[in-house]
Amino acid sequence: MALSRELRTILLTGFMGAGKSTVGALLAQRLGWEFLDADAAVEARVGKSVASIFAEDGEAAFRALEAEAIRDHAQRERLVLALGGGALETESTREVLAGLNGAGVIFLDAPLEALVARCLAQPQAAERPVLADHEGLRRRFEARLPHYRNAHVTVSTNGMEPEQVADEILDALELRNDGIRTR
Repeated sequence: MALSRELRTILLTGFMGAGKSTVGALLAQRLGWEFLDADAAVEARVGKSVASIFAEDGEAAFRALEAEAIRDHAQRERLVLALGGGALETESTREVLAGLNGAGVIFLDAPLEALVARCLAQPQAAERPVLADHEGLRRRFEARLPHYRNAHVTVSTNGMEPEQVADEILDALELRNDGIRTR
């Protein structure tokens, strides 16, 4: 995946607990752009929570809604979009990302153990029953890694505060010294 020199959209990917939503909001604020979480876009579209969609309609139905939301928003300008942790498992989502012009895909990377610890520390940890299945979680993580690693930029978040991660992304994209133009 080649990174365009004219950046209009930043898409954050990574496993649950990577900091996509937190870092995404910080990046958007620093750039003066809009922030959107793909899960929130899906919830707004169908009027129910991600957990409800999974429980009532299944993961495949959620992934189809997620792919549609990403397709609808990823072409927007001056947007930081946080993708769901499993978004890249869907081929149609990967195709959308591969066809984007002016977008930078950033993988927020950390060891699985650190990601799980972050998730367990969140107030909504009870909404993620997948956290109790450690072996299943490891399998999901390992299956997603090859897709995550196709991002334009990888930023290690282990042991870093969200502000530091945002700084790393801005540096990696050369947005602090305007090496890449933003619209």
